[in-house]
Formats: sequence, C-alpha cells, structure tokens
Amino acid sequence: MQNIHTMFISDVHLGTPDCQAKLLSEALTRLAPSKLYLVGDIIDLAAMRKKAVLPQDQQLLIGQLWQMAKDGCEIIYIPGNHDAPMRKICGLKLGKLQIRRKAIHKTRDGRRFLVSHGDEFDGHVRIHPLMLLLGDQGHQLLLWLNRSYNKLRQWLNMPYRSLAAMIKQRFSTAQRYIENFQHAACTEASRQSLDGYIGGHIHQAGFIHLKGALYCNDGDWVEHCTALVETDSGKLQLLEWPTMKVISEPAAPMQIATELART
Repeated sequence: MQNIHTMFISDVHLGTPDCQAKLLSEALTRLAPSKLYLVGDIIDLAAMRKKAVLPQDQQLLIGQLWQMAKDGCEIIYIPGNHDAPMRKICGLKLGKLQIRRKAIHKTRDGRRFLVSHGDEFDGHVRIHPLMLLLGDQGHQLLLWLNRSYNKLRQWLNMPYRSLAAMIKQRFSTAQRYIENFQHAACTEASRQSLDGYIGGHIHQAGFIHLKGALYCNDGDWVEHCTALVETDSGKLQLLEWPTMKVISEPAAPMQIATELART
C-alpha cells in the first residue's frame, strides 16, 4: 500500500454499543492521514437520546481525533442523519477542524468528487415504507447478533468478522436499495459535472462506475470496519480493518476500452 494522503470514514456511531472504536483507533494510528473526512453519523445523537453508551475506548477515540487536529491533520466533519443537530453549526472552524454540510474533494491526480453523507438521496430510493421499517428492525437485530458473534470470536482469540455483512449480502431487497442509492448519488455527481461521488450512510462499502461518474462508499465502523483512502498518487482504495484487505478503484470503462485496443 502507498502512503495515505486522505482518509474518508463514516457511520462510526459513537454513543452506541456497536461502535468499533478500538479498531478505528488502530487504523487511524497506523495510517496517519494528512487529511481526514468524517462523512456523517460519527456520533449517534439519535441513539444517545434514548440511551447513551460511551465506554473508555470511545472516549479515547474522541480524544485521538481532537489530538490529530491539534497536530496538523485537516479534519472535515460532514454531519449525517444520526448527528443531524451538528448541521446547525456548519461553517464552524476550530483550528484544523471544520464542519461542512458537504464538500468537493480534489484528488492529487486532479479529479473532483462530491462528498456528502448520503441521506439526502433517501427520497430517490424507491423501497416500500413497510420494507424500510422491517429493514430497520432487522438491522438492529443483525447488529445485536454481530456483537454476540464477535464477543465469542474475541473469547476464542479470533479476529473481528462481520456476521451482519455476510447475512445482508443474501437479501435481494438490500441489494436493490443499494443499487438505487448508487444511481441517485452518481446522477447528482454527473449533474454537477464532477468525476464522482464519495459518501456513506448505507453501511456498504464499494466502487462502481455509473452515469459517467465513479461511486465510492467508505462503508462503516459498526459492521464492516472499512475506510476509503486516497494514496499520494491520487488513486482511491477501500481498506478493510483489521485484515488490511485492499480493493483498488476500478478502471473507467473508457480506460478499459483503450487498454483493450492496445493489446
């Protein structure tokens, strides 16, 4: 892996028992990005209204992020739907930390990407309301199963593994929701004449070329423990923690066609 210039993370859900704060802290320490985007749902204020859970590892992560900003890491916080009250203070700057509603990120190879949490596209994702309700309830059950499963793996001295991810991949409704979300995000990026879109929200990391734009989702830190990173060369990669599995961005269709013509 090349040196990391920029790192994108979202859906950390601090304040809930599902937050994988220790793993994220390890990743931030190891990767040491120069620039960090917090792409929404970092603090789950919605869940904390009902019951706040903020154990020591989560408190230490908050302190680590603040220290990174003090040490010179540029941090851009884009609130999501679970930390929506933070949107009232968009525009605030505290040293190297700033809060924005959305951003345009320019990669080191000159490409421009729209960066947002992604909940603004919910109205474009056509899923029956009953299915959304059932999906939310089912998701909470999956998270509970995921916690129990990984407590057992930890007791057996085995690494973290997302049970929730394995289950969700087998449901067609979840896959249809993801596809609709991808199309909505890429449509907006193309409308703004940008090269692509970077977001979170749906807890499903991935790359795909659609409508002339590159869709990038950085995943989450409650189920999958994934981040999107930009290397010093400007290329984008998805990184899974703690396995260190790396997925590089796919070549654009035009580039693929050009390469095939040369062979």
